[in-house]
Amino acid sequence: MDALIILLPLFLGYLIPLKPGPLLRLIDRSLTAIVYLILLLMGMGLGGLDNLAGELSLILKITLTLTGLTLVANLALLPLVDKRWPLALEGHQGRFSKLAMALESLQLAAVVAAGVVLGLLFTVPEHWIETGANAILMLLLLLIGIQMRASNMSWRQILLNPRGLAIAGLILVTSLLAGALAAPLLGLPIHHGLALASGMGWYSLSGILISAELGPVMGSAAFLADLARELIAIILIPILMRSSPASAIGYGGATAMDFTLPVIQKSGGPQTVPVAIVSGFLLSLAGPILIPFFLSLG
Repeated sequence: MDALIILLPLFLGYLIPLKPGPLLRLIDRSLTAIVYLILLLMGMGLGGLDNLAGELSLILKITLTLTGLTLVANLALLPLVDKRWPLALEGHQGRFSKLAMALESLQLAAVVAAGVVLGLLFTVPEHWIETGANAILMLLLLLIGIQMRASNMSWRQILLNPRGLAIAGLILVTSLLAGALAAPLLGLPIHHGLALASGMGWYSLSGILISAELGPVMGSAAFLADLARELIAIILIPILMRSSPASAIGYGGATAMDFTLPVIQKSGGPQTVPVAIVSGFLLSLAGPILIPFFLSLG
């Protein structure tokens, strides 16, 4: 799918001004349901494969290789941001349940598993699944654009936040490096490895776009790798926040502006929130551009 087609609903949504109120709360609640529906359809596509059992080992191999290399590459350079722009943190912001948040993430994997079961039980034409998933993805991007506008984050605030810019830049470069290194290890073309690495934690986007071009096996691997980033971030944020706030904020990638933001705030205090939103915002914009671009290379 072309990057311009992906970005169009995102920017159209950003042009729609909504003040906090019932409609915005309805959008917030509906996003979860839409993500679940997309993941269910992706699971159904995977369940429709003729050799599903034989492909599971490949999915796991790709996921573990990409996740491991990305973790090492991201955390190797992010402390440089702390040396250049040290961030003074407030005291501990209160208790929260990492287990509860991890279980919430695992629900996403359970939805995909449910889709696999449905795909095994019922025969659904692949083009129906692909068309439906792409249409729902467009709606998701439109609503996310509205959310971004409602956060009152202007482009001036984004471009003048050096910590957020530096974190997003390092995450982008090191994640792509991990994808390029993973490709030959997995016997994949370099541009496919780069596409797999470009989700930056946005599992619903990467899973659907890569499934549409490279099939449900690669799409499932992309989804699981990005979901693993979110799960690992939940665990690492409280551990890394004191020694390297940039690492704690950055590793979650695009999720720093939504799912992992409460963990970041509670671990590091309110001064970490603008940095996390800027970093997450920029990485969220990168995915819809980079994934179609790398997939278009062949």
